[in-house]
Amino acid sequence: MLVVDDEPGVRAALVRGLGAEGMDVVAVGDGPTGLAHAEAGGFDAVVLDIVLPGLSGYRVLERLRAGGDETPVLLLSAKDGEVDQADGLDLGADGYVVKPFSFVVLVAQLRALLRRRGPAAARVVLGPLVVDPAAGTASFAGREIALSGREAGVLHALASRPGETVTKDELLATVWGDGAAARNVVEVYVGYLRRKLAAAGADGLVTTVRGHGYRLEPRP
Repeated sequence: MLVVDDEPGVRAALVRGLGAEGMDVVAVGDGPTGLAHAEAGGFDAVVLDIVLPGLSGYRVLERLRAGGDETPVLLLSAKDGEVDQADGLDLGADGYVVKPFSFVVLVAQLRALLRRRGPAAARVVLGPLVVDPAAGTASFAGREIALSGREAGVLHALASRPGETVTKDELLATVWGDGAAARNVVEVYVGYLRRKLAAAGADGLVTTVRGHGYRLEPRP
């Protein structure tokens, strides 16, 4: 486990606490060092503070994902705003914990992230819609749809159950992991997804089932 946090007390507490949970921990205190360690590989997950000397956690995460590194990242932040959480998750974070945090919750999120690592989800083809989660791509009638990782995850979750209603809680658990984000983050990302689908000629593909969730209506 790699811990990147500029507060010595937080680093020491996480090294001690995660070590007691049976995890091997490397802890560093600034962004450039954290990025170098993460890029070197060998970690099962990264606990990453957002406000760091030299390079912010957002930029560390952005560079990791741009380089194709899919190691699970759990962000730590004193900011608890919905936009802050959405920004971090959109950059590719797998979870978000607000300081001061519950150590029990942090460990539970880390274990959930590690459990979710597994075989890539299957490619889905529904008429003109093609969703390839392994490649992180989608297209409609041959037109590529540029999606973020979370948007692709939402689309794949809906496309995997065509014609069925998928609840917000199911999308939250599937795409973000239980407890990793607020429920209204799902609404935000469905909105992003709809705009991109509409631009590709697939307006109305995802519908709202009021009071229940969302449904993808397949087209011939």
